[in-house]
Amino acid sequence: MNKLLMALGVSLLGHIWAWFHMQGQFKYEWAKSMWWVILGGIPISLAFWYGTKWYYEYFGNYWYVRPIGFGMATIVFTILTYLILHEVPDTRTVISLILSVIIIAIQLSHLIIK
Repeated sequence: MNKLLMALGVSLLGHIWAWFHMQGQFKYEWAKSMWWVILGGIPISLAFWYGTKWYYEYFGNYWYVRPIGFGMATIVFTILTYLILHEVPDTRTVISLILSVIIIAIQLSHLIIK
């Protein structure tokens, strides 16, 4: 369980950092710098590398890793885009958000159903 919590935590941080890495350019001047693009990618890569490693060590296969990452990325993107860029999600985005929560729940359902 410890590996799963570490993987979820570092992946969440990676997705948040990646949002600022890519979408920050539309809100912040500092995020338009090539230095930010180049240097910001290093901790993002490390976060995703360790997240993937710990997910794999916990689950024992890769099939659970990508759907969780996809769902988490969609959730983080939706929340940060709404809060920082003030873009209100449309119906398609809300449906995608709901599906992302369902995908993560399915992948983590083994914690509840034994």
